[in-house]
Amino acid sequence: MPPSLTLQYDSINTAEELEQFCSEIAGCKQIGFDTEFVSEDSYRPQLCLIQVAADGRLAIIDPEYVEDTTPFWNLLTEPGRIVIAHAAREECRFCYRFTGKPIAGLFDTQLAAGFVGMEYPASLGNLVQRLVNKTLPKGETRTNWGRRPLSKDQITYALNDVVDLSEMHDKLAGMVLDLERESWLEEETAVFQQKVIDAETRENWRRVSGSSGLNARQLETVRQLWLWRENRAKTIDRLPRRVLRDDLIVELAKRGSTDQNKIKNIRGMERRGFNDHYGDIAAAIQTALDTPDDDLPRRPRGSRRVVSPMLSQFLSTSIACISRQQKLAPPIVGNADDVRELMGYELDRRKGDPTPALLKGWRGDIVGKTFRRLLAGDLAIRVANVKETQPLEFIEP
Repeated sequence: MPPSLTLQYDSINTAEELEQFCSEIAGCKQIGFDTEFVSEDSYRPQLCLIQVAADGRLAIIDPEYVEDTTPFWNLLTEPGRIVIAHAAREECRFCYRFTGKPIAGLFDTQLAAGFVGMEYPASLGNLVQRLVNKTLPKGETRTNWGRRPLSKDQITYALNDVVDLSEMHDKLAGMVLDLERESWLEEETAVFQQKVIDAETRENWRRVSGSSGLNARQLETVRQLWLWRENRAKTIDRLPRRVLRDDLIVELAKRGSTDQNKIKNIRGMERRGFNDHYGDIAAAIQTALDTPDDDLPRRPRGSRRVVSPMLSQFLSTSIACISRQQKLAPPIVGNADDVRELMGYELDRRKGDPTPALLKGWRGDIVGKTFRRLLAGDLAIRVANVKETQPLEFIEP
C-alpha cells in the first residue's frame, strides 16, 4: 500500500468504542501494533497514541480521550495469536505497566531480522524498504505526539508504521523457519521481555554514575538517596536526573553529612528547587547511617585478571566470523562486553559467578563451544579468501 494513499481507519476515542473494537479483533490470528509517546521530561514515557492493524483493518486508539487503554493491553497478553511489533521495548513496558504481564506471542520484526542475517538493530524504514520495497514517509519524525488535534499527515505517518507489519512478519517468519531458528527467536524474545520487566521492577541504584569506588556505607547512602529521588520524580512526574543528578548523589554519599547547611553548601545543591527538600535528603542520609552493618549492600567484586586486549579483539573478531557463517547479525550474538564477561569467567572463574550470556542457550551452542576450543588451542582462524566479505574460517590446527 503506497504511503501516499489515504488510509481508512477506525478512530477509537471512548471507552465503549475501545471495548467494542477489542471484542471485534479478539479472534484475529495476527495483531500488529505500534505506539507513539513522549519521554523527554516525564518520569515515564507518556503514551500518546496506539496504532493497530488486524486482518486488514486499521485503527487509532487515542489515550488523550480514552483514559484507560487497559482492555487493549489485556488483549495482547492473551495467548493464541501472533502480536507483531517493531523494536518493541517501549510497547513491552506499556503492556507490563498496564497489566503486570508480558505480551503473549510477541514477534518483534527487529529481532527476527537479526536472526536471519539482516541488519540489527534495523530501523523500521530500512526493513520496510528491504522486505516490502516501500519507502516510509519521514515528515513527522519530530512530531510532538502529545499535542492535539493531530493532523491528517500525522495520522497517516503513524498508521504507516503498522500497515506492513503482517507482510513483514510472514516473510521474516518464513526465513526463520527455513533456518530452523524458531526456538532461538522465542528464547530471545522471552529474554528481551524479561529485561524490560526487570528494568521496571528492580532497584537500579547501582547504575548511579561514579558510585563504583564507594565503600559499603556510602553505597547504602547512594541507595537511600536514589530511592528518595525515584519517589520524588514519580510524584512530580519528572526525569529522576532532573530531580537530583548522579554526581550530587555520589558527593552527598562521600560526605555523609546530615547537616542541612553543609548539604546546601555543596555546589549544585543550592538550587531553589531543593529549598523544601533538604530535610528529606538529610533524612535519607540518616537512614543510611543508621543501617546495621550486616544490612549494608555488598561492594561489587574486585576486578578479574586483566585480559590481553589482543585476545579480546581476537575473540570479538571471532564473533563476527561465527555470525556471518551462521547468517546472524553480529550485534545480536554479542558485543565486546559479552566477550570480556566470558573470558573473565573462563580464565578466572569464582564461586557463584553467573553463567555468561555467550555460554547460555543458542549462543552457547554456536559461540560458547567455539570460544572454548579457541581458548584451549583446539581451533584456529585463517584467511580463506581475501576477496570475500567474510574472509576468515575456522580450522583444526
